[in-house]
Amino acid sequence: MNVLAGMKKLGHETVASHHDHETGLRAVIAVHDTTLGPALGGTRRFFYEDDQKAVFDVLRLSEGMTYKSAAAGLPLGGGKSVILLPKPGHQPTEAEGLAMGRFVETFRGQYVAAEDVGVSPQFCDWMARETQYIMGGETVSHGGDPSPWTSLGAFNAMKACLKHLGKPVDFSNLTVAIQGVGATGYKLAKFLREAGAVVLVTDVHVPTIKRAVEELGCVALGNDENLFHQKVDIVAPCAMGGILDAATINGLKCSIVCGTANNILLAPETDGALLKSRGICYAPDFIANAGGVIRLGGLYVGWSEADIDEAVARVEDTTLEVLKATESMPNAYDAAVAVAQRRIRAAKAIKAAGGARGATGATGATGATGATGATGGTGGTGGCCQSKGHAAQPAMAGAGAGSGSGSHGHSNGNSDGHGHGHGHGGCGCKGH
Repeated sequence: MNVLAGMKKLGHETVASHHDHETGLRAVIAVHDTTLGPALGGTRRFFYEDDQKAVFDVLRLSEGMTYKSAAAGLPLGGGKSVILLPKPGHQPTEAEGLAMGRFVETFRGQYVAAEDVGVSPQFCDWMARETQYIMGGETVSHGGDPSPWTSLGAFNAMKACLKHLGKPVDFSNLTVAIQGVGATGYKLAKFLREAGAVVLVTDVHVPTIKRAVEELGCVALGNDENLFHQKVDIVAPCAMGGILDAATINGLKCSIVCGTANNILLAPETDGALLKSRGICYAPDFIANAGGVIRLGGLYVGWSEADIDEAVARVEDTTLEVLKATESMPNAYDAAVAVAQRRIRAAKAIKAAGGARGATGATGATGATGATGATGGTGGTGGCCQSKGHAAQPAMAGAGAGSGSGSHGHSNGNSDGHGHGHGHGGCGCKGH
């Protein structure tokens, strides 16, 4: 996917790429929308077959984070970052974590990183030594592993699906097929087994399957068995995204699709419509798997443990709201986006009203140049290329230049009268 075309299509504010020559780190950060607050989203370490797939992934994931936070009631926007691994299974290092932390720091809080696929609390703590804008660590950062809350949220969403279909919320007579029993999939399987469900599992990692079978009593599918062709009550995709396309959906033999994976549908609008036409109840992923961002995002904005628990419990109510709205809309994905966008539009209206009452009004760009910001942090040796689209934030004071070697290119879109002041450490650029 072309970066600028993708930004325009999905409505992104900022996409930045970075190459740290000392460590070999190659990464991309995408900020989709900051209307509600800083763009929080996980850092994913993954081997992509080509760079375009990495761009496609980070753009879709960051868009999903905007809707996920908005629908969950968090005062946060949506962002995401990906680290492009040189080969499958490439092990993380402290130097890589530090370099990624420096990259995140260049956003000065516009983007807040967190744990995701391939990133552990330890890696988050390494990043936290170079940036304060990271959640999911245990010593330097905080929040820890959010997967238990992600899985609990998906379990709550499954309850909503059963209610919507007029079925009893009783898992003791249900069979659930889980694709991927890693961090979130395993914990979801645990909730289901404790509730009495029969759980079929598959995973590319054999020891992971063995653990689910031995510790939870799950049933492993054979190598020649397709999980998506099994006659089950619920299919729960809990691995990577884009797993359900038209061909796969036409082969499903279930009444509910609800899992912890992001971007489950390859083409959300058309695949969502196909699920609806087949009478399959689909809980949109950014609604069902919101428990993790509620946990880390809630802690970041100062929510109490009780607040977080209540919000994760409300995933069931939000899912029910979306499923009800789906009845009068083309698909569940559109219904879920509508729920999120209503809150975003309301926030924009409030900001616009406040801006209109302000003394400086439309001269925000001038106000942005008021004072020079604090000196940026020391950057690693490398290059950084950033493209900026429409920015939905108030004017910001320009940040000072960071030290370190590298290059930095900018492409600026609409500013809507708002000033932009990003100082990027390691890029030798002042606010722009």
